[in-house]
Amino acid sequence: MLLSACGSNVKLDDVPVSDRTAAPVAPVDANAANAQAGSRNVPTAVIDESAIGQPPANVARVVYFDYDSFQVRPEFAATLEAHAKFLKADAKRRVVLQGHTDERGGREYNLALGQKRAEAVRRQLAILGVSDAQQEAVSFGKEKPAAMGSDEASFAKNRRVELTYR
Repeated sequence: MLLSACGSNVKLDDVPVSDRTAAPVAPVDANAANAQAGSRNVPTAVIDESAIGQPPANVARVVYFDYDSFQVRPEFAATLEAHAKFLKADAKRRVVLQGHTDERGGREYNLALGQKRAEAVRRQLAILGVSDAQQEAVSFGKEKPAAMGSDEASFAKNRRVELTYR
């Protein structure tokens, strides 16, 4: 009886989060990706060899998501390509992918959704050639909002994955 008070009856595998991807993503040929990067205005990551724990200087470090979704939006492809180039330039670099949600939904649901968002970004970086050893996906759910407020603008800023280098 004492142990049942500590448990939760919410099953994370049964969380009704939908993947709205149109089709599975195939592995990308590195040469083709580099050729496409030039045509898609991928920002060049400035690499400072002395600053291992520092992020690339001129690249956004946040990927935003739609409501109740963990699909990486196409407008963040160039950002993730720049981070992939930065990480592949030095195998010692590590990135933590921190998944976040807005305040709507329960704690367990938001932790699961934040984890799925972080894992979606991790998969995109892996497709671009970043090793799994360089990435860690974690979820904070709704616990660390970027914007306070209960309006759609605040919610949109909180539905994110932050790339933090260490």
